[in-house]
Amino acid sequence: MPDSTFTQSQNVSVPKSRTIRRHWEWPTLVLIGVIYAGWITLTWLHTSLPWWLVLPLGGWLVAWFGSAQHEIIHGHPTPHRFANQALGWPPLALWLPYPLYRDSHMAHHNTGTLTCPVDDPESFYVTARVWQRLPGFARWILVANNTLPGRLLIGPALAVGLFLWREFKKLTAGQGKAWRTWIVHALSVAVVLYWVVAVCEIPVWQYVLMYAYPGLSLTLLRSFAEHRTADEQDHRTAICDGDPLTRLLFLNLNLHAVHHDQPGMAWYDLPAEFARREASVLERNGNYRIKGYGALLLENFLTPRDHPVHPYDRANLA
Repeated sequence: MPDSTFTQSQNVSVPKSRTIRRHWEWPTLVLIGVIYAGWITLTWLHTSLPWWLVLPLGGWLVAWFGSAQHEIIHGHPTPHRFANQALGWPPLALWLPYPLYRDSHMAHHNTGTLTCPVDDPESFYVTARVWQRLPGFARWILVANNTLPGRLLIGPALAVGLFLWREFKKLTAGQGKAWRTWIVHALSVAVVLYWVVAVCEIPVWQYVLMYAYPGLSLTLLRSFAEHRTADEQDHRTAICDGDPLTRLLFLNLNLHAVHHDQPGMAWYDLPAEFARREASVLERNGNYRIKGYGALLLENFLTPRDHPVHPYDRANLA
């Protein structure tokens, strides 16, 4: 028996081809250089700086690097795939292997059922069948995760925990591809931690709490409401107005409907494209527009944005 009543296939396909630039995108190359230079400088100076300065800067740099990795996944910033992947490969966040992020995100773009927990690997929903099997405490965590403070505070632990559990099951099942991915990732993490621990003398727990965890928390702020459930696929992706800081941090992915419409477009071209086609973009996405992340916080500070069970599957709860 399938795990939900959704009729779509549970095997999410990944596009065989990805857009590759035919020229060098210098704004993105400079940005990646700034991120790496900032991360190296901050970790080098870590022991001489106060924690209240390291924490926001460390989180910002790891989240910013995640935004740059997203650009790289979509074929930026060079005409050479190997060079692009090399730029995005280092696991500054520690937990996520670049190949798994790449394949998962491309599958997210390729699905015809955004937000469906069966077909969309980046869905935050669960099926009714899963919900019915969960104990009360686990259900409370999922509900809390649908408030914005919950997403920022417990969301990273929940996301990483569930991800690692799924990958652990692949490893114990003897999947060769999973083993190869994680062996290479472990070696990559060892290189990052050699710099962090051996050279910069930062304890691993401090790096996790001051860089990796807040970095994922900031990324989850971006993704908190960028998709919703709706009858029409085009109505499921948001435009969030943002502000100068969040637009820079997320590399204009707050204009998410534009990105999904033209996933190969460079981050620095998205604002002009939205300004040029604002009316048509909002008409196409059902006017799903959010007045900034502050508005999200006010609306979803204590009130969950939605029930954790996907709305098209809630009839199974009866």
